[in-house]
Amino acid sequence: MARTELTPQDKEYKKIISSRLNDLLSRSGRKQIDITRSVGIPASTLTGYFKGTRLPSPKNVEKLAEYFNVEKSDIDPRFGRDHKEDDEKPLTRNQKLIAYSIDPDISDEERQAIIEMVQAAKKFRRRI
Repeated sequence: MARTELTPQDKEYKKIISSRLNDLLSRSGRKQIDITRSVGIPASTLTGYFKGTRLPSPKNVEKLAEYFNVEKSDIDPRFGRDHKEDDEKPLTRNQKLIAYSIDPDISDEERQAIIEMVQAAKKFRRRI
């Protein structure tokens, strides 16, 4: 099986994933062998992820996210928007109109809560 050369971005992903996994493992108080036993990822494969020498498959990222009870994007930046750039974008005109037209008598705080719900819905939709 021929190996393909990793892009500079993939090399960076390996470092990020390694750092995040090591942090999650440290905070959990568990060991790599616990993950292997629980989710079935071979120890040698898992070691590659933790050392930053291998990129995990999407299926294994999902297993690891479930194990640590985090979002896939909390482990692997290839899932979702890691940089939060969309969260900082202002709402579209239509989104603002919806938020402000729900009830003209609501307070500014209530309007802000509605806007935040619209933003949360945008985030949720991206994860699907």
